[in-house]
Amino acid sequence: IGQCNSETFRNQCIPKLAAGFNFLKSYKIEKGGKDYVEYSYVFTKGTQYMINVCSNGSSADGIVVTIFDKERNKVATSKINGQFITAIAYPCNATGIYYIQYTFDEPSAHCGGSALGFKR
Repeated sequence: IGQCNSETFRNQCIPKLAAGFNFLKSYKIEKGGKDYVEYSYVFTKGTQYMINVCSNGSSADGIVVTIFDKERNKVATSKINGQFITAIAYPCNATGIYYIQYTFDEPSAHCGGSALGFKR
């Protein structure tokens, strides 16, 4: 297993946010002791959020991003009908803490980066 340069992927993701979205935060995606990587963020009602995934090449490389609300209900995912998409948009209709979880489907290098943006 090669070295994971998640910092590079994280920085590559920032300019890839869709037009009109303002950059909020970037995340490193590296598989550690768990089968997933998770971050939390407070989303605000009436705001649309975008999360993208960058990894080796132009694909998501098996990295799936899923957003859960405070009750741990899945509200959005980047794996749709077996396809991996590199960005998801989520229109928030309830202010609160949300969990951004990255999981790895095979084959995946378990290495990438992500950026979170918002648009009001």
